[in-house]
Order: sequence, then C-alpha cells, then structure tokens
Amino acid sequence: MDAVVKVFCVHTEPNFSLPWQRKRQFSSNSSGFIIKGRRVLTNAHSVEHHTQVKVKKRGSDTKYLATVLAIGTECDIAMLTVSNDEFWEDVTPVNFGSLPRLQDGVTVVGYPIGGDTISVTSGVVSRIEVTSYVHGATELLGVQIDAAINAGNSGGPAFNDRGECVGIAFQSLKHEDAENIGYVIPTPVIDHFITDYVRNNDYTGFPILGIEWQKMENPDLRKALGMKSTQKGVRIRRVEPTAPAFAQLRASDILMSFDGIDIANDGTVPFRHGERIGFSYLVSKKYSGECAKVKILRDGKSKEFDIDLVNHKRLVPAHIKGKPPSYYILAGIVFAAISVPYLRSEYGKDYDYDAPVKLLDKLLHSMSQSEDEQLVVVSQVLVADINIGYEDIVNTQVVAFNDTPVRNLKHLANLVEKCTDPFLRFGLDYQQIVILETQTAKAATPEILATHCIPSAMSHDLKVEC
Repeated sequence: MDAVVKVFCVHTEPNFSLPWQRKRQFSSNSSGFIIKGRRVLTNAHSVEHHTQVKVKKRGSDTKYLATVLAIGTECDIAMLTVSNDEFWEDVTPVNFGSLPRLQDGVTVVGYPIGGDTISVTSGVVSRIEVTSYVHGATELLGVQIDAAINAGNSGGPAFNDRGECVGIAFQSLKHEDAENIGYVIPTPVIDHFITDYVRNNDYTGFPILGIEWQKMENPDLRKALGMKSTQKGVRIRRVEPTAPAFAQLRASDILMSFDGIDIANDGTVPFRHGERIGFSYLVSKKYSGECAKVKILRDGKSKEFDIDLVNHKRLVPAHIKGKPPSYYILAGIVFAAISVPYLRSEYGKDYDYDAPVKLLDKLLHSMSQSEDEQLVVVSQVLVADINIGYEDIVNTQVVAFNDTPVRNLKHLANLVEKCTDPFLRFGLDYQQIVILETQTAKAATPEILATHCIPSAMSHDLKVEC
C-alpha cells in the first residue's frame, strides 16, 4: 500500500474555439503506484495536456516533480518517473498478478474525493470482457468490479487477496439503473503498454486488423455465402483503405480464424474454461508492426493470408495526443481539422447527439482513404467587411478549393497561398460556396488578425510546409 501515490497535475487544455491560444489552466488530483524500474503508473486522462506533474508518497509531506515518459491514450495508461533519488528510498514496487476470475476479491486503493488520506474499498470481480474505454475511444479487455471507484481513484491499483496488482482503476458507470459498477484495466493490457514502451522507448499503441464485420448467426445468410454446416466465422463488411489488409481481404469474405484460433458466428473465441470473448481481444494482444495469420472463406474456397497489423488511422481522430490544434485563417474565415476533442469542445459531452448530422456520419461511418486525409471545416468566421454574408457558416466541411478536392488542412493552406487565380472559390458541404477576390482577401487578413490579437494566420505545423 505504501507504493500507492497521489498524483497532482496542472493541465492546460487546447482551445479549439480559439486555436491560437490555450484555455485557463486547472488542477486535478488522482492516484498512481510505483512499479519496477523507478516508474509510476497512472491513468492517461489524469495527466492529459499536463503542464506540471507532481507525486506524493503516503505519509509524506513532500511533493516531487515527475516527468511523463509515455501516455497511452487508447488504454488510458500513463508512465511517469521522478528524478529525485529521495523519492525512491524505502519503497517496495508493486508486483503484478494474473488476470482474476469471476467472484475473486479485489481491493481498490487510491486518493478519491472526500478526504486527503489514502482510501481502501473492496469488492469482487463481476465481469470480464472486451470493454469500451471512454477516454481512449477504443475497446480492450476490461474487468468490471463492484468496489466503489470515484473521482480521484483513477490510476490507483486494484489488488487481489495476495497483495498483487490485478488492474488499474480508470472509470465507473454512472446511470440511474446502475450502482457500484466500476472498471479496472487488467494486467494483460498493462503488460502490453509496458512491453511496448520497453521495446520502442515510446508508446506506439494497439494495432487493428482494419475491418468492420457482421455476425453470421442466420443460417440462410451462411448458406447463401457458401458456408458448410461445419464452418463458422464472421462476414467482412468493409476493409480500411489505409490498412495493409486492404490489399488482401475483400468485402463479403468470411473471416474464420485469427492466428489459428477459430472464430464463432457471433465473433467470439474461446477465452478461459467456460468463457468466450470477442476476437478483437486476440488482435489487441499483438503489437504494431507484427504479423497475423488469418483464414478466410472466399467464393466457397478457404484462403490464408499473413497480414501486417498497424495502428488505426481514423478520419476523425479520437485524440490530438498533446499537439496544439491546427488552424488556417484567410480574410477572417477560420479553417480547422475535425477531431473528437474539437467536437466535444464545440458541442459538449453530448456531442454525439448535438453535432451536425453530416459530421457525426463522418465520425461514425467514414474511413480514411489515405494516411494524411483530414476532415477540414470552416470553424467560424471572424466578422469583417470582406466576409460579409458568410458570417453564419459554422462547422461546415470544405470539400474543394477551386475545384481541387481538399485532402487535409495543410493541402488547403498550400493551395490558397500559392493561388494566382483572380478568385478564391471554396466548395462547402450542402452545396454551399464561398468566393473571395484573391488579392483583396489576402490583403485583408493581417488587419483582421491584429483586431483579434491573433499572432499568425496559420498554426506552426502549417508554416513549416508553406
């Protein structure tokens, strides 16, 4: 228990409405614990957009400055270290145990709200399955427990009856019909994160196969697609164009096995005695750049492929991973690239209900056609005489510039900066167009920037390219 620490973090979040500056800083408290190698584990969301991180041991009155070594957004784990040797004195690192079983007892230790001293809550393992990780916007193996997990518990360890760490507390379910439903990140996911960091001296992430699939539980569906009564699997609906699998797999292929493990018609694979789990668990056990052997059924014939596994390239990224938001301003029109944090900033935590339907459709269903593709929008219009009549355009996608399809924000900025045509014509979604005279628009930009105290017409990452 002495290895459990309190984590103090000062955050400075990006300002997506005014991307040339940041929001007012704020502080948060969470939990963490010491592991071998002079390292501390906590949650990624506990140190996201950190400006300063400090840790304090149990019973100590000293806060030690910590350095963030790696942040795993998908798995919601962060690794810290402390350079001060005094911090590591008389500390016994936490040892990890194996994945618990149902009804095993667990004890969650941390520093939740309601007091300053360490807190201990107990419960049992209620469920083990592939779980939605809210912060990471991913689905990985998760353990559900009935021990209380409150704000501040995040990043704290969950111990079994032998005093071994079997997980990291990271989220709870708040619902009027649910009580005492908490979740911990299990040791297989923690081990993947640590091994990934040790191998690469950085966090590279969890790979994907790069497909969307459909269950094959209907007998007529199986028969129509040429499956025998002894064959099982799932139907591939779509393949990510940016994934290596795109060159080998096709829509309506039947995925029958992954790395030699048969996939059932409902998409599950054997897990432990008497248990089954979604086959995405097998994919998440691999590391980026590794190869997997898949067996498919195509036109009634079995085929096997060796497929490279890579990180997910989303059209609308779930995170910007500490980078400041990109923006480009012309004649008061602010262009930006859409991400989930952008949508959350604009429309609140219920962005998946309140954001424009077309943007949500892109978020939920569209796939990147290339590695550098972005969803570029007119974020807002800083009102000026030059842009009169366009001031109501907000969060509308920019489809083309002078009839050239827009790939990403850098591409748009380059096209505009190098344009010598008499007019700048932006083709927007909903068949809208914005037209400005080239020389007048470019000449008006500096004055508008000065009026709004904006230091530059474009973010630093675009300046490098332009």
